[in-house]
Parts: sequence; structure tokens; C-alpha cells
Amino acid sequence: MFRRRLKALDFEDWDKFNGNDSGEVRHLVLWLEDQKIRYHKPEGRTALREIESNNWPKAFDEYCKELGCPVKTSLLDKVEWLVGQAIRYEYEDNQKVCQDILSNKLNKKTEIIAPTVKSTNPLDSLDFDSKEFKEGVSALAKLLDIQEHPDHLITLEACSKLVSKKLSPSIVKNPNAFIPEGKAFPILEQKIGPDMKDPVLNKASRILQLLYIQDLRELQTKINESIVSVQSITANPKTDTKLGKVGF
Repeated sequence: MFRRRLKALDFEDWDKFNGNDSGEVRHLVLWLEDQKIRYHKPEGRTALREIESNNWPKAFDEYCKELGCPVKTSLLDKVEWLVGQAIRYEYEDNQKVCQDILSNKLNKKTEIIAPTVKSTNPLDSLDFDSKEFKEGVSALAKLLDIQEHPDHLITLEACSKLVSKKLSPSIVKNPNAFIPEGKAFPILEQKIGPDMKDPVLNKASRILQLLYIQDLRELQTKINESIVSVQSITANPKTDTKLGKVGF
């Protein structure tokens, strides 16, 4: 990423830059100030030009302080921040050119990738934020005895889950086979997990635990179904007697 930024700035030998070489790092700092950042006038860059001087680190720290650099860690981290600043200045200097190039690319991409498709699905023509749609979701939630959420789309998702799990064609056709029999177990009255010293928090904690257990159960069911599917293939391989071997 660091080298790609240098390439974007047209830095010479960007692909060979060695951040562990202090000489190359100091040369880069001077190049950024001379060519891209230009915070000081040429005569004010004397301290940065003295790359071999022992006073260069102090001059660099002062330079970073003048630019408002928030980085306080390593030298290379500060240089990386300077590179980011240089890219920002480069963009500001050539903002219109960059925007024109980006606009042209987006237009070409739209022309190539976005074909004209006429949908036949009536749901695609619905306005999901219209007043009528929201009222319909609210009426459906009341019919299914579902508590409404401030976001009507989340309420609709809850309705969808209830319908798919409790009102599927197989359940509607033979509801007695799916309706639990016997007395419901008072799970919310049981002591599960730590005591929050608050009945409301305890109830919320039990509900979250039940939802977590349900997710685990669904995951285990899917795992079992996957195992059965694989076993149905591996346990009944096709035999080619001509080849004298068993397999596909």
C-alpha cells in the first residue's frame, strides 16, 4: 500500500523504496516537501536538505509539528502520514481532472455493465417507504400479534419469519401434527444464568439464552442435513466393472 501511494505520486523508484533505509526515508521527506506539499518556500527547506546532518531528525520533528502531524510513533509512521497529505494536496491541485476521469470511468462502466432489464415481479414496483405500505405492515403485525418495531421493515421481517415457520402449507394442511401438546414449561420462571438482581434484566437474559440455544439447534440441524447428504453419495458409489474399480 505504501509503495502504491508513492507510485500514485510519481515518485522515482517507488517499487524499490526501502523504509528501513534512513537515507531513502530522508530523501523521500525532502522530495515530498519540494514536489508535493510545499509548505515552506525553497529557502525554508535548508534543514531538510541536510540529509546527512545529525540535526535532521530534530528538523523533521519540527517540520511535522508545523504541519500539524498527529502521529507520535515511529519515523516511518510519520512519513506515511506525510505521503497521505501529499496525495490530498495532489488531488486538490488536480481535482477537476480527477473528477472528470472518475466520471468518464463510471459512465463507461454503467454503459457496459448495466443492461436494461424490465422486471415482471410486482414486488419490484412497490414503494417500501410509502404510507400505505407502512400501514399494511402495521395491520399485518397486529393480525399476527407481533410487537411493532420503529423500523417497519424489521417488523415485516418478523412477520415473514412467523409465517414461514408457523403458517407454512404443510402446517396449515395438518395443524394438529405441529401444535405442541401438554402444558408449556415455564422457562422464564426458571433460574438460568447469573442473577442480575433485576427481574426485567433476568427475563431479558433468559430470552437471549433461549434465542442462542435456538440458533445452535438450527445450526446443528443444518450440519446433520449436510452429513446425511454427503453420506447418501459416498455410501452408494457407482461401480464400473469394465474398469475393475469402484468410484465415479
